[in-house]
Amino acid sequence: MKKVIIVDDSIAVARQLEKIINGCTDFRVTAQGRNGTDAIKLNQQEKPDIICLDMNMPVMDGMTALRNLRQIAPDVNVVMITSLGGVGDKYAEALRLGARDVISKPFDADIVIRTLQKIQ
Repeated sequence: MKKVIIVDDSIAVARQLEKIINGCTDFRVTAQGRNGTDAIKLNQQEKPDIICLDMNMPVMDGMTALRNLRQIAPDVNVVMITSLGGVGDKYAEALRLGARDVISKPFDADIVIRTLQKIQ
């Protein structure tokens, strides 16, 4: 079972994503954070297989956190989360910075699980 961390400033979004992920026997959400700083701390504490990281958050946004994570933990698997309106250029930038994929809100449970299952 792969360990997943969710980092999103919206508690409702994080809970929805956690319910989808925990509904699959392949994954278990082990921690949640609210900003990029939390993502970096939780990555060091939890050693997750996958981090689901929101692009837009206070304190430290997801793109900045992704850059930092790739420097300190180059093998970390990050899937970025964004609202449908925020995909465009940020999608390409996230992939260029090392994100494995991007998931759009509102979530489609099948797409979320298929995206996570593609990550080895």
